[in-house]
Amino acid sequence: MQENPVMRSALFRKLAVLILAAVTLAFPSFASAAKLETAIFAGGCFWCMENDMRAIPGVVSVESGYTGGKLKDPHYEDVITETTGHYESVRVKFDPSKLTYRQLLDRYWKLVDPTDNGGQFCDRGPSYRPAVFVSGPEQQKTAEESRAAAAKNLRTGRMMTQILPATTFYPAEEYHRDYAKRHAEAYENYRIGCGRDARLAQVWGKAGG
Repeated sequence: MQENPVMRSALFRKLAVLILAAVTLAFPSFASAAKLETAIFAGGCFWCMENDMRAIPGVVSVESGYTGGKLKDPHYEDVITETTGHYESVRVKFDPSKLTYRQLLDRYWKLVDPTDNGGQFCDRGPSYRPAVFVSGPEQQKTAEESRAAAAKNLRTGRMMTQILPATTFYPAEEYHRDYAKRHAEAYENYRIGCGRDARLAQVWGKAGG
């Protein structure tokens, strides 16, 4: 019997649909990966920012790194010299169907001291300053609106955090990634010793963070 090319084509199409449906059910993140959006923030120590932002519902991933400077492929040893112009920062991937960029921004402010433009908490120097790095006019507008709203809720000081154009983001070294999970005790000691949460309570109130 001669094979019917029309029937064969229809069979292949049905098979492709079934395979796609099976993959979507088994790996839901696969189907939504193309819909994720990206935001970049600086807020002092990226160990803390990575850990805090990962806990926000709707955030899919958080990666520590460096951005905003002039040196290509910087390393931690370069950035801490405070001569490269980079900020310790985090690149956040989030699902906009669960968390809007504005909502993410509103959560960000409560994780930092935006009144301090000389560093953050015990970490001093330009690389530790808070900043929002925006991609395009839509993020710019949303960031400005969110910053203005956050400024009204400050318990002390005035808003100093800049909104800057996003530039190349360089992932941090492996030993910096997931630091809070891999070195829980050392991380907790650092966070308490640095006075991060105590200062956040002063800036935003006890429920601020």
